[in-house]
Amino acid sequence: MEITGRLTADAVVQKVNNDKQVVNFSIAINDSYKPKGSTEVKEVTTYIECSYWLNTATAQWLKKGTLVQLFGRIGLSVYNNSEGVAVGSLTFHTNNIKILVFPKKAETTRGNSVVKEKKSKKTADVPF
Repeated sequence: MEITGRLTADAVVQKVNNDKQVVNFSIAINDSYKPKGSTEVKEVTTYIECSYWLNTATAQWLKKGTLVQLFGRIGLSVYNNSEGVAVGSLTFHTNNIKILVFPKKAETTRGNSVVKEKKSKKTADVPF
């Protein structure tokens, strides 16, 4: 199965039994539809918890806002919470990750504007 979405937070590497490590992260998948007989567009966001067992070094690239295409299998986790209410969540056991778009960094845009300011100061000092 293949799914595409954006990371909702930076990926986290966690240790589990027998010194194995897993990369855990969550993605949001946005979708929209127009109900029959309506002109209003409805927006729907689905959150999916993901795990990746093959290479923990991948976690350094999985930052909040990164658009990823994931391949693997989907599962459902069902449990009773502390109030005794049945709760379920989608899980995705990832076996391949393709990074489509990295998030924009605020530092990069700030750095470019600083360079432009320095250039304009140099041209202002020219006497002619």
